[in-house]
Amino acid sequence: MQYETLTVDIVGHVATVTLNRPDVRNAFNETMIADVTAAFTALGAHENVRAIVLAGNGKAFCAGADLNWMRKMAGYSDEENRADAMRLAQMLSAVYRCPKPVVARVHGDAYAGGMGLVCAADIVVAVETAHFCLSEARLGLMPATIAPYVIRALGEQASRRYFVTAEAFDCATAQRLGLVSEAVNAQALDATVQRIAETLCTNSPNAVRECKQLVQDVAGQTIDTALIEDTAVRIARIRASEEGRDGVSSFLEKRTPRWRDQ
Repeated sequence: MQYETLTVDIVGHVATVTLNRPDVRNAFNETMIADVTAAFTALGAHENVRAIVLAGNGKAFCAGADLNWMRKMAGYSDEENRADAMRLAQMLSAVYRCPKPVVARVHGDAYAGGMGLVCAADIVVAVETAHFCLSEARLGLMPATIAPYVIRALGEQASRRYFVTAEAFDCATAQRLGLVSEAVNAQALDATVQRIAETLCTNSPNAVRECKQLVQDVAGQTIDTALIEDTAVRIARIRASEEGRDGVSSFLEKRTPRWRDQ
């Protein structure tokens, strides 16, 4: 997998996607948007990949939109602006909807659209010195395409504040709000990410995929008859799956499940 604005490395069952525009703090333009979308689409379909780490090169994780790209957008027609915004929305969806679990390795600041990428991940490991900011209102804009992911990650009340104030907040606040799963010092970042990725890879690939989808489908839903029936159908289906049967059998027989040998 060769991309202009990022690198992709696969070691064992773990793929690492690294944003690679350090000279502009990994700010994204149309090329990076296309690259991230293509990479996560390809890795989501990659049979050998069981977990994806999203990282950044340089001082920042991602500073949001590239200023030169934003200047170009100012001259777009309404139709061109909508098409451009849709490509950004599709990039975020590619990360969020990726069937493989995504671990964001946040080694530096994440601003604006960069926060969208963080919020689209399933697990976020960040250094204690990282800062986060929804800075769009400072520029007369709004965090529209990233809003579905940010509101899910921060919650409605915190989103109300940080959308309108455009304040930066630290890693401790991000962890308190539930955005950051683990806050660590820089020396422990890689080991923590590796530990989580390895844990993901020991579990049933099918179960991990179904669990991720389960959360997305059930979160925020009313607990009614339809939802109860849906969850019963899901557990019945996975019990009868090949990995479901093997997982239960291996536990009872005190042996390693077959997917760990693959």
